[in-house]
Amino acid sequence: MNITVLTLFPSMFEGFTTNSIIKRALGKGVASFQAVDIRSYTKDKYGRTDTPPIGGGAGLVQKCQPIVDAIEAVKKPNSHVVLMSPRGHTYDQKTAEKFAKLDDLIIVCGHYEGVDERVNAYCDELISIGDYILTGGEIPAMAIADSVIRLLDGAITKESLDHESFGDNLLEYPQYTEPYDYQGATVPPILYSGNHQAIEKWQRKQSLLLTRELRPDLFAKIELSKQDKKLLQEAESGDMPKWEAEAIEKGKKFMK
Repeated sequence: MNITVLTLFPSMFEGFTTNSIIKRALGKGVASFQAVDIRSYTKDKYGRTDTPPIGGGAGLVQKCQPIVDAIEAVKKPNSHVVLMSPRGHTYDQKTAEKFAKLDDLIIVCGHYEGVDERVNAYCDELISIGDYILTGGEIPAMAIADSVIRLLDGAITKESLDHESFGDNLLEYPQYTEPYDYQGATVPPILYSGNHQAIEKWQRKQSLLLTRELRPDLFAKIELSKQDKKLLQEAESGDMPKWEAEAIEKGKKFMK
């Protein structure tokens, strides 16, 4: 997959492509990434890419000519062009999964007070990453590129992808590391039981409880199975269920 970002500030993406998982993914050829300078396409004799808005108003607006020419220069027959815009639908995991199936993704970064209205006609989709104001579309473009690249085969292990937040509208269950006791806060004993079926059951219950408490909007979208409902009932009773107690007890024998 190829991702191209059209921006006035391509240097902002240098750190993005030279660190951590993204660097490894690009190095393995899982994806290719380029940040293209919109300024190099301007036909303005002074090299400008922005101008005060017609009719008056605060700030500067990006001109359509440099952006459109940049899009046309990098666009392929199978390209999907996205404009970062507050008008767009809010980016989510389902959109990331949709983008990860593309062969070529072009992300256009707005800046200053926005872009000429006529640029919209050259884009396939408008995307927003939330209802707040940033100085430009560069950080949102990084967020999208990161979320897409990590979904591609070979970027990270499939096991890691199988147990992530938002994949099925559930938040991820709690994770722990050693030591067992840190300043009085201990690791749940079920995680030491060695009973993987019981552990997965416990993890599912924790994901359900966390999502219901912290993201009721997501919880409302979940189609609860009979087991899910039973797990929630167990939690509400306040008592440790028999299956969990037995798994912990058997685990103690193996730990001795």
